Amino acid sequence: METLKNNVFDCALVFEGGGYRAAYTCAFANVLLEQGIYFDYVCGLSAGASNSVNYLSRDRKRVREAFMTDGVAKGLVGLPSLLRGRGYFDADSLYEGALRDGTLQFDWETFSANPARLRIQAFERDTGRTVRFGREDMTDPMRMIDLIRASSTLPGMMKPLEVDGSVLMDGGLGAGAGIPLGMAEDDGFERFVFVATRPRGYRKKQPGARDKQMFKAVTRDRPYLRNALLTRWERYNAALDHVEELAEKGQALVIYPDEMPVENATVNPRRLAAAYDAGHAQYLSEMPRLREFLFGSASGGPQPEDPDQGTGYITLG
Repeated sequence: METLKNNVFDCALVFEGGGYRAAYTCAFANVLLEQGIYFDYVCGLSAGASNSVNYLSRDRKRVREAFMTDGVAKGLVGLPSLLRGRGYFDADSLYEGALRDGTLQFDWETFSANPARLRIQAFERDTGRTVRFGREDMTDPMRMIDLIRASSTLPGMMKPLEVDGSVLMDGGLGAGAGIPLGMAEDDGFERFVFVATRPRGYRKKQPGARDKQMFKAVTRDRPYLRNALLTRWERYNAALDHVEELAEKGQALVIYPDEMPVENATVNPRRLAAAYDAGHAQYLSEMPRLREFLFGSASGGPQPEDPDQGTGYITLG
């Protein structure tokens, strides 16, 4: 295959998590690929970790299908999965199973050839530590998908996974409380494009009595996990305040969804497909602002060779 090259080197691409809200934000990854904009550093957690590796594989079909439920995920999410005792999300089938049987292929060759740096994170359930992984830790496709799954494992919603002797859970429980920009800062970046999964102005609320009871039931005798859930609202809000301070200084471009028509546990295929389409339309309209931030002018940077690549109306199959 031809040598892969990137064209954005001084700015980190940061994907927030959010479960199936990524049906909307994964469209941003596809718009970037359509426009020929290739970041040399990408980070994310939970669903944002999936967006990160899918973007680096440059496979537009996988980028979208990873968050649709009318294909490989049919019967593996929601009530059907619950009734089979697999949790709200059948993680064994959605991650390792889909890769193993080829129902949701991953372009490992392109991913491996992409020189971009990658960072994702997970939460160590029994110690409370935040653990981070790079592409150097993804030695083969199954190892990669295990780390993505670990970063995405919502307490009470998915079967936890043990990796290297530790049970890992959703990266949003760790440092940043779901805002992964700190990974890029720790790696030396000072400019960021942050893809948010919540509309502008959103802040988490302090958990009430009912939430606390649910956390207690889910965590049982796991004090680090319980503390992470109880304090997440405050830590998330502080991290988001920091992102917005960077935006005010001109160091970050925050791309909020105009609206977010789905929730993290939405599994209705029509709603998810509509969310993708709405996201794609918004992100196309955001391109002048993004190009201004990255390349210095509203028309700067690479342009799609095929005019249809800028519309999204092409065949993905």
